[in-house]
Amino acid sequence: MYLLEESIYLYALAAIPVMLLLYLWVIWWRKRAQRRFATNAMLAKLAPDRSVFKITLKVISVLLALTLIVIALANPRMGTKSEKVEREGVDVVFALDVSKSMLAEDIKPNRLDKSKHIINQIINSLEDDRIGIIGYAGSAFPQVPLTTDFATAKLFLNSMHTDMVSSKGTAIAEAINLANRFYTLDDHTSRVLILLSDGEDHEGGIDEIIEDAKANGVQIITVGVATERGAPIPIKVNGVLQHYLRDGNNEQVISRLGLNTMQKLAAETNGAYVDGENTQEVVNTVHELLNSLDKSVFQSEEYTEFKSYYQWFAGIALLLLVLDTLFLDRKTGWLRRLNLFNVREE
Repeated sequence: MYLLEESIYLYALAAIPVMLLLYLWVIWWRKRAQRRFATNAMLAKLAPDRSVFKITLKVISVLLALTLIVIALANPRMGTKSEKVEREGVDVVFALDVSKSMLAEDIKPNRLDKSKHIINQIINSLEDDRIGIIGYAGSAFPQVPLTTDFATAKLFLNSMHTDMVSSKGTAIAEAINLANRFYTLDDHTSRVLILLSDGEDHEGGIDEIIEDAKANGVQIITVGVATERGAPIPIKVNGVLQHYLRDGNNEQVISRLGLNTMQKLAAETNGAYVDGENTQEVVNTVHELLNSLDKSVFQSEEYTEFKSYYQWFAGIALLLLVLDTLFLDRKTGWLRRLNLFNVREE
């Protein structure tokens, strides 16, 4: 098997026949001009050592060298061996709280940005696992399906914000229910849900959804991205603080960590609860849990290892160009003295 890594350079080969036709036209024009100047016999006496063969040989060597240079630029590669690579890992789904309370700044810069940073660091520590991302507030929505394309997943993650869901509140149960549907029921891949939130739950239904998660073999790691003392929720426009969120009684809303809910989710699904203020602690906890789980093969790909051979074409082209400089336009004296064809000199 072979391939050309930069095949676009092959279009330059179209210039080779053009150059050859140009050379043939120059020869025709030169002969026509010479016939007007003198006869062939007179030209032979005026330039007795001029070699038409060597001039042609020089042109051919240059054109051939240019052809080889173009092929070298295209970088021909040949497959040396095929290898089958299997990916095995764990299905990891991140559920990110994007409710307004995640704008509170008791964890710097704010809860939402801190959560994104934690997820990015966890993704950076993963290897062959599949990841998915869910966003939720008053309702849950899929952001990234299970994938091994970490770069694209992080791109979508960083675009998430608190205006993605129009319904207010925090529906943790709905987020877990959506995560359960992310996993393929007919495979045996270990399943982990990492839920990042301040733990406030306005919808209920936690006990029922925990049973569903346990039935599906989902382990939940909860990351508390808030403090128990809480903080007001700032409302900003273009980064400028306008006011703090208030309730129906015009009282300033203080959002606090729902520690009991977060710990309950983790404990009853054989997961873990981690304080989100320490990013490295979260990453280490996730790493330890994933390493303790059975890995499953969920992707198998066959790769062919290729070796480049451009250097051979470039080397021969360089040799031809060097030889071209050594070719003179005159006839070779010692070869002419051999007189292989018994040509009589007058």
